Amino acid sequence: MADPLLFNPRTYDPAHFDPETRRLLRATVDWFEERGKRKLIEDYRSRAWLADFLAFSAKEGLFATFLTPASAADGQQDKRWDTARIAALNEIFGFYGLDYWYAWQVTILGLGPVWQSDNAAARARAAELLAQGEVFAFGLSEKSHGADIYSTDMLLEPDGDGGFRASGSKYYIGNGNAAGLVSVFGRRTDVEGPDGYVFFAADSRHPAYHLVKNVVDSSKYVSEFRLENYPVGPEDVLHTGRAAFDAALNTVNVGKFNLCTASIGICEHAMYEAVTHAHNRILYGRPVTAFPHVRRELTDAYVRLVGMKLFSDRAVDYFRSAGPDDRRYLLFNPMTKMKVTTEGEKVIDLMWDVIAAKGFEKDTYFAQAATEIRGLPKLEGTVHVNLALILKFMGNHLLNPAEYAPVPTRLDAADDDFLFRQGPARGLGAIRFHDWRTAYDAYAEVPNVRRFREQADALCAFVTTAAPDEEQSRDLDLLLAVGQLFALVVHGQLILEQAQLTGLEEDVLDELFAVLVRDFSAHAVELHGKDSATEDQQSWALGAVRRPVVDDARSARVWERVEALSGAYEMKP
Repeated sequence: MADPLLFNPRTYDPAHFDPETRRLLRATVDWFEERGKRKLIEDYRSRAWLADFLAFSAKEGLFATFLTPASAADGQQDKRWDTARIAALNEIFGFYGLDYWYAWQVTILGLGPVWQSDNAAARARAAELLAQGEVFAFGLSEKSHGADIYSTDMLLEPDGDGGFRASGSKYYIGNGNAAGLVSVFGRRTDVEGPDGYVFFAADSRHPAYHLVKNVVDSSKYVSEFRLENYPVGPEDVLHTGRAAFDAALNTVNVGKFNLCTASIGICEHAMYEAVTHAHNRILYGRPVTAFPHVRRELTDAYVRLVGMKLFSDRAVDYFRSAGPDDRRYLLFNPMTKMKVTTEGEKVIDLMWDVIAAKGFEKDTYFAQAATEIRGLPKLEGTVHVNLALILKFMGNHLLNPAEYAPVPTRLDAADDDFLFRQGPARGLGAIRFHDWRTAYDAYAEVPNVRRFREQADALCAFVTTAAPDEEQSRDLDLLLAVGQLFALVVHGQLILEQAQLTGLEEDVLDELFAVLVRDFSAHAVELHGKDSATEDQQSWALGAVRRPVVDDARSARVWERVEALSGAYEMKP
């Protein structure tokens, strides 16, 4: 029987969505399944461009339906920007191959500045290009200074007729080889400071657009391109001044979220392969899964994966319920990007330790997964960048809760229009949150939730009695260790909220929190060893170490769920 907590193409029926969404999700699964594993792996290894996939998407109207907001849909009811179904499609793409997800992801990024723009002509052009099956690109990063948008060298020279001539290069630009529209960030040569920023639309087929190369060895076309006296008319300008800067950051807010569900899909496919292989391999006269350490590693991988899904699903609700007076999503967003994707790396590593050399074989999905899972924590900002962002919210989240109406599960067919009117990208430290303790209180009788709550309360004490002083606040190495501890509390909170909404079995939850207790203890020990940690901080760190509550019967019941994954899904040859 299929595990209800994991995506399984054999049984997948997204009945919680509207009919057209269900049709498109199921059609996407069927397209991949009909191609089969051999073709999937062959395309991955040959670095083939995704022309047949994009042709399928165009034929079905997949990107156009999912990525056209209602305001640009010309009354077509099935078109909307719906984060819940976007997340579902991320998971499917991740399950079959990150190359497919990447073409979709950078299309989302490329559309961000357009859908935030008041330029009606550009919005109409983007909607028409989507309807034609085109992909998009996001021209932000540059070779010399990455995504440091303060230092852009894409220069726009006024042409005397109300427009500009743009010259400069961009680097790490997905879909830059084929995008019907590239949202490009630059600055005017005649205006100093942030008022000179410009976001404009370019076409990769224009003679003044020069494709240099694919900077990676992959089907993903991560391009370097140059513009040489590229004509930018008023109809091409998406944003100017500080609004262009805000559009860049707010676009990343939208796009960053997609990485978590892609990593979930990768881990799910790899888990079916890994458990099936391990359970059917005989070593010293016994299945590999008979060994206690193997059971522990696969069980840990399973509950970590379940935690990834629970957190990400609940984060969707906060995205969809966001507004000018509720910006909690701005914490949960880097959490999905940093915490969920690094959990994905741990899941793959745990399984790889079990299947060992099998994980290198060229006819497995796992070999591909082991490579691709590494990229997700490093896209849309590194782990360090996102941890530093998460730290901005720590004081208010832990110590200064506010009253909010409960956020329900958001699977309704609504357009998430606020994501394209987020406003100025500042004021993060002033954002308030609901009381994190409520989620923990609901499961106070679950042994390892109770044990982890002790650690979370200890972190509050750390913030009030042993927080980094002014000098330590410049020591990013120490701050990042604190950030990992805070991230675990937030991770646990949304997991518990989603567990309550979905009726998750307490055995699985207890086993998952046993892992989180160990993680918190490990990060506390790391903090203890930091060069600049004070004696009070070192003492606190050792005092926060806890041993999980061990229950052999509980672990055995959860192992039965893992063992049942053997043979539950195998992609056809």
